[in-house]
Amino acid sequence: QAFHLFAKMPMAKVCPDVISFSASVSACEKAAQWQRALGLPAEMPIRRVRLDVISYSAALSACEKAGLWQQALKLFAKIPSQTIRSDVISCSAAVSALEKGSQWQQALHFFSKMPLSEVCPNVISWNAAMSACEKGGQWEQALILFAEMPSRKTCPDLVSYSAAMSACEKGGQWERAISLLDEMPLKKIVPDLISFNATISACEKGGRWQQALNIFFAMSLKRLRSDVISWGAAVSACEKRGKWQEALDLFARMHLRHVFPDVVLYNAILSACDRGAQWQLALLLLVEMPRRIVCPNVINWNATVCACEKGGQWQQALSLFSEMPQGTARPDVISYNAVVSACEKGGRWQQALTLFHEMPHREVCPNVISWNATISACEKGEQWQHALSLIAVMPQRRVSPDVISYNAAVSACEKAGRWRHALNLFSDMLQQRVSPNLISWSAGVSACEKGGQWQRALKIFAEMHSRKLSPDVIAYSAAVSACEKGGKWQHALNLFAEMLWRKVCTDVISYGAAVKACEKGSQWQHALSLLAEMIQRQVCPNVISWSAGMSACERGGQWQLALSLFAEMPVRRLSPDVVSYSSAVSACDKGGEWQHVLSLFAQMCLRSVCPDVISYSAAVGACEKG
Repeated sequence: QAFHLFAKMPMAKVCPDVISFSASVSACEKAAQWQRALGLPAEMPIRRVRLDVISYSAALSACEKAGLWQQALKLFAKIPSQTIRSDVISCSAAVSALEKGSQWQQALHFFSKMPLSEVCPNVISWNAAMSACEKGGQWEQALILFAEMPSRKTCPDLVSYSAAMSACEKGGQWERAISLLDEMPLKKIVPDLISFNATISACEKGGRWQQALNIFFAMSLKRLRSDVISWGAAVSACEKRGKWQEALDLFARMHLRHVFPDVVLYNAILSACDRGAQWQLALLLLVEMPRRIVCPNVINWNATVCACEKGGQWQQALSLFSEMPQGTARPDVISYNAVVSACEKGGRWQQALTLFHEMPHREVCPNVISWNATISACEKGEQWQHALSLIAVMPQRRVSPDVISYNAAVSACEKAGRWRHALNLFSDMLQQRVSPNLISWSAGVSACEKGGQWQRALKIFAEMHSRKLSPDVIAYSAAVSACEKGGKWQHALNLFAEMLWRKVCTDVISYGAAVKACEKGSQWQHALSLLAEMIQRQVCPNVISWSAGMSACERGGQWQLALSLFAEMPVRRLSPDVVSYSSAVSACDKGGEWQHVLSLFAQMCLRSVCPDVISYSAAVGACEKG
C-alpha cells in the first residue's frame, strides 16, 4: 500500500521528496520486496532527489534480508562519501548481509573498519560479526568478539548470548556454553529457546549426555516449550554416549508432547536403535517415516541396516539393503559395510564376497572397514585362501591393511592349521609397522599350536611378555595346548599354574588343555584335582576335559576311577564320545572286566559312536578271554 501511494504521488501533482522515497524504500524492505527497494534509490537521481543515508540503509537492509550480500556490497560502495556519511545502521546492514551470505572474512574485515570511518559499532553490528564467524566455523573468533564487547562499551543482548552459545556448540565448548546460560539471568537477560537449544547441542557435541538432559528438563521449569531441535539434540547426546535406552525413552516422551520428529531426529533415534541392536524398533520407525511425511535418507536406511546387523539378522539386513531406493537413498560405503558385516556374522561368506565385489560396479569405493569385514567373513567361513588373497590385494587398491585386517587373515590361517602362512602374515605386519595387539599375538600362538609347533608357540608367547603385553586366556590356553601336543606336559602344567598366579580368568578350554597335559604325563591325581577345581569354580567341564581325566586315570592304572568318571557323565549332561568310550573300554580291559568291555562296545554301536582301533582291540581281547 505504501508503494502504491508513492506511485500515485506524481499523478496527484505531488513531487516525492527524500522523505517519501526513504519511507517507500523502508516499506519495501519490511515487506521483503528487495527488487523494488533497490529500484527506488536508482530512481531518486532521475527525480532530482538526493539520496540520504536512510534510503541507502533501507536498501541495504532489503538486500541483507534477501541474502543478497554481493548486491549489498555493491550498493554500499556506491554511497558517496563526500555527501553522505555511512552510519551504524548502514554498516550493520552490510555486515549482516555478509553474515547471511556466510562471508565471515569479509564481514569481520568490514566490521573492523567501522571505527576507521568514525562509526561506532552497536550491538547489532557485533551480533552480525559474531554470527558470521560462528556460521563460518570460526567459533574461537566469535567468542573473542563476545568477550571484547563490554570493553567497547556494548552490552551483550539475547542475540549476542545466543550467537556465543552457538559458537560454543560448534567448538564443543560445553562448559563455556553452560556458564553463559547461567550468566544470562544475572545480566537480566531471559534465555530463550535458541539459547537452551545451543547449550544442549554444545553438551551433545562435547559428549556430556547427563548435562544435556539436565538442561533439557530445565526448560520446562522456565516454561519454555521444547521444539524438535531440543528433542533432537537431547536424543543425539544420549545416543552418542551409548545411552540408547535413555534416547528411546526421550523419543517415547516426545510423542506424548505432540512434537513431530524431523529427518535429523530420526537419524539420532535410529542410530540409538543401532547401538542397542533394537532392530525390530528400527524397522518400525523406518516404515513410520513416510507416514509422517518424512522422506528417509541414506543415514536412516544405514542405521536400520546396522541395527539388523548388530541384532544378528543378516537376512533382514540383506532384504533392507535390496529395498534401498536408488534416488534419495542410494547405498553408500556405510550401507555396504553394514550388510557385508551382517553376512559375516551370519556365516554367509559367499554373499559377503559378492557384495564386496559389487561395490566398484556401483561406484562405491571400498574402505578399510569394507575389506576387513570381507576378510572376517572369509575367516568365519574357513576360507583362508580368499582371506590371504584379499589382504594381498589391499595395497594395490591403495588401502593399507590395519591390525584388524591382519588379525582376521592370521585367524583364518590359524583355523586352517596354516601356521607358516600365519607367521608370514605376522612378520609382514611388523614390517609394515602395524603394531600387533593382544588378538594378533594370541592368534599367532594358536596358529603354532594348531600346527604342532610348540617351540614357536612358546617363543611368540614369551615375546608377548617382552613387549609388556599381558597374555589373555586365549594365549595361555593355546600355549598350554601347544606344550601338551608336543609332549611337554611339565611345561604345560607350569604355564597353567602361572595363569592362575597371574589371575587370568580360566575357561573350559584352558582347563581342558591342562587336564590333557596331565593325561600325557599319567598324572591322574592332578587331573582329578583339576576336574574338581573346575566344578568348584563353576566352569562346566566338557566331554574333552572329562575324557582326558578318564584317560589320565586309565593310564595311571586307576581303572575303577576311570569307570567312575564314565558313569558320572550322564549326571554332568555329557554325551560320551569315542575317546570317552575308548578310555572306559581300555580301563575295563586292564581290570580284567571282559563282560563290561563287551557291554560298552555294544553300547557304542547302539549310540552310533564309531569304535576306534583301541575299542576294537579291547573287544577282541575280551572275546578271547570269554
